[in-house]
Amino acid sequence: MIQIFHNSRCGKSRDCIAFLEQSGKEFEIIKYLENSPTFNELTEIIRKLNIPPLALVRQKEKIWMEKFKNTIMTDEEIIQAMIENPILIERPIVISGENAVIARPFEKAIPLI
Repeated sequence: MIQIFHNSRCGKSRDCIAFLEQSGKEFEIIKYLENSPTFNELTEIIRKLNIPPLALVRQKEKIWMEKFKNTIMTDEEIIQAMIENPILIERPIVISGENAVIARPFEKAIPLI
């Protein structure tokens, strides 16, 4: 089943949900701000995205700028920072099986549907 990591306050995320609804495919909405992924779950998502952890971080978020910018961090520390501060996770993330994309714009999710 298709999953989308969704933030209801994000217009891009809402656009992606509308696109998924129009596709007619079943999908699961994961409100990651309410239920932060575990370390292993986020590590698995990053593997499916085939990106380094830092590429999943919203580096312009206030919390990143205040607490982490210009700090040398390991991949594990970056993942832990996202778990503790899920607002830092880029969105929306669409996952289908072993494949995942950051759907900005939502059209990037087309190959997964």
